[in-house]
Amino acid sequence: MPDTSRGRALINLHGGGFVSDSGSLIEGIPIANLAKIKVVSVYYRLAPENPFPAAVDDVIAVYKELLKTYDPRSIGIFGTSAGAILTCEVAVRLKQLGLPLPAALGAFSVLTDFSRPSDSRQIFTLDGLPGQLEPADPKRAPDDPYPGSTDRKDPVLSPLFADLKGMPPTLLVTSTRDLLLSDTAMFHRALLSAGNDAQLVVFEALPHAFWYHFQLPETKECLELMAKFFDQKLAHQN
Repeated sequence: MPDTSRGRALINLHGGGFVSDSGSLIEGIPIANLAKIKVVSVYYRLAPENPFPAAVDDVIAVYKELLKTYDPRSIGIFGTSAGAILTCEVAVRLKQLGLPLPAALGAFSVLTDFSRPSDSRQIFTLDGLPGQLEPADPKRAPDDPYPGSTDRKDPVLSPLFADLKGMPPTLLVTSTRDLLLSDTAMFHRALLSAGNDAQLVVFEALPHAFWYHFQLPETKECLELMAKFFDQKLAHQN
């Protein structure tokens, strides 16, 4: 790690549908290597035993601890899938608590509305192949152990309904066969509508969280894009 990066840190929140750890190592290690920035992976509590907001509370605790030694302008938070959802939830909760927001967010294949099924979630599977192609009732939220008894339109659980003004610069990444393509695109528009710095990058013909698959040439391009974003957004501290 170069001396100029010693005052910077990234928090990684793994994927896995809030029921398993599906990415701490394969998300954190490449970004740490490419960005030359320390990555702290949070092993947050999982559903169904620990539904929302347990995971949010765990990440807030880690963030508060990092604030003791790091300037918030030098901290970034990122995650894939469930980790991307949690990244956005944590940012909204930090704002509610009046805590300083991090310098940047990485929401890589994200869902921010638990109240209804999106278009792409009805079309694609996790592998990017066609799903059932049967229209779901838009008024009926899909079964999911994570929200528990929380109102599906709670602004922390579903950041699409939150006050998003003043959110940190955010990089959103998805792909054309990602089951969360619709959700990622909708949240990008919401961030733009709130006047935020938000970038959306959509890769062609690849499935959900394709950057987990290192045999794909696009994965290297995608990871370098993520690393460059954080290197540009996180302030250097002496």
